[in-house]
Amino acid sequence: MAPSTPLLTVRGSEGLYMVNGPPHFTESTVFPRESGKNCKVYTFSKDGTLFAWGNGEKVNIISVTNKGLLHSFDLPKAVCLEFSPKNTVLATWQPYTTSKDGTAGIPNLQLYDVKTGTCLKSFIQKKMQNWCPSWSEDETLCARSVNNEVHFFENNNFNTIANKLHLQKINDFVLSPGPQPYKVAVYVPGSKGAPSFVRLYQYPNFAGPHAALANKSFFKADKVTMLWNKKATAVLVIASTDVDKTGASYYGEQTLHYIATNGESAVVQLPKNGPIYDVVWNSSSTEFCAVYGFMPAKATIFNLKCDPVFDFGTGPRNAAYYSPHGHILVLAGFGNLRGQMEVWDVKNYKLISKPVASDSTYFAWCPDGEHILTATCAPRLRVNNGYKIWHYTGSILHKYDVPSNAELWQVSWQPFLDGIFPAKTITYQAVPSEVPNEEPKVATAYRPPALRNKPITNSKLHEEEPPQNMKPQSGNDKPLSKTALKNQRKHEAKKAAKQEARSDKSPDLAPTPAPQSTPRNTVSQSISGDPEIDKKIKNLKKKLKAIEQLKEQAATGKQLEKNQLEKIQKETALLQELEDLELGI
Repeated sequence: MAPSTPLLTVRGSEGLYMVNGPPHFTESTVFPRESGKNCKVYTFSKDGTLFAWGNGEKVNIISVTNKGLLHSFDLPKAVCLEFSPKNTVLATWQPYTTSKDGTAGIPNLQLYDVKTGTCLKSFIQKKMQNWCPSWSEDETLCARSVNNEVHFFENNNFNTIANKLHLQKINDFVLSPGPQPYKVAVYVPGSKGAPSFVRLYQYPNFAGPHAALANKSFFKADKVTMLWNKKATAVLVIASTDVDKTGASYYGEQTLHYIATNGESAVVQLPKNGPIYDVVWNSSSTEFCAVYGFMPAKATIFNLKCDPVFDFGTGPRNAAYYSPHGHILVLAGFGNLRGQMEVWDVKNYKLISKPVASDSTYFAWCPDGEHILTATCAPRLRVNNGYKIWHYTGSILHKYDVPSNAELWQVSWQPFLDGIFPAKTITYQAVPSEVPNEEPKVATAYRPPALRNKPITNSKLHEEEPPQNMKPQSGNDKPLSKTALKNQRKHEAKKAAKQEARSDKSPDLAPTPAPQSTPRNTVSQSISGDPEIDKKIKNLKKKLKAIEQLKEQAATGKQLEKNQLEKIQKETALLQELEDLELGI
């Protein structure tokens, strides 16, 4: 039996060790601490029952359940480790080297049988990117990219290539999750004026012009990220260019595309311009969240029709994380942002908490769906290294700060299979904690010496948009299509423009009388027939409107300049002048 709570693995200059998960947070006896700075890599199996690590001399595998050493391989240079989904194979990778005389180097990607410890196959894999073969969940299928082709192996028989997918220069591929039938998404970059494209295939139907389940082509793409949903019914493709030719962004240009296995495809229309920071699928496979736009960034949940369901408004955020059960969403601003997090109940679209994890470089949900891990790791940040365990209601349950002369390199949860931890009812009340929740010091804005003794005005560089539900109101269960939504916005804009035009008309043309609070300067606009007088009346009304705005600003506490105060003093004279002109008509 696996432990009732997930373990936490910590790797740093203090060594490699494990910590018991909530509520104890004591050092675990499952894995005896390995001191020293030589540990370069570790990994758990998908179900968390096996643990492998490289200590600079050997790669070792232990069983987490019975604490016994299973195998030890002589691989001092190994920097990447990965278990196959059913714990049958351990894949290891070390940097590829060639000899000085130019002869080909030895194979650097090894596949070991976990049960016997024998090496099943060795390959040459020069690049670290996409080094690991991709397995289907039942391990019936294994695929790896070789010289612009995708080679498929069946039942872990790596001596025979069962199938090949060959297109002109395949740059990347992603195997679908879940059971049979297996699907694969492939990306081919554009060349010589031809567009880039992503195609979906069902294994093993690769031959023929109509073999693809779906195809989506696009021009602006130097690289793509392909994201399958859990049910393998659709793929989200983030296409990005290295350079934005319009000059609007340093980060290039990104577009988001949706491709379904039934052949449907669409460009996801994002209401705000700017980079796409993050896109994540919900575990239900029925909706996804995108974080996008120039700061303050927007975050929106879309359905499978690519229609917005809920808009979280704008805020300082660049990442989104769904809980393992899909009922809680965390929107966070890490990296060059302050570490503000928003924890949302996505069933009721209610905000649960707003904790702040300053200087965080890593975030991960615990498999139990209740706890969150944030960490500050080197080399991204070399000071204030450490990690914190949070409850999603915002309470810090455990905190560990690395000594000032040490570094934290990696920290992660022990994984568990889906369904081990049942989903619990969401609570909005912060759970009790003995760890004090330190409020981060908010730096006050710089004020020049001339303004330091004057009242502070609450001026914002950006107006933040509030969250809004994009679902149709009760009585209309069917969501609006993109065209209908566009037409509705046009209609609302026209309506607003008409109302604005009516308010500028004279009282004899206006359908409703002016309210009592309306100042005399908006009484009427008569047509005199003399363009000079009409021009004077128009200018006077413009000045009076500006005076009204200044008076409103003064009422909110804003400090007005000397010339603005002089303008307000002229209001009576201007009103009198306007009245004389209108009476003289």
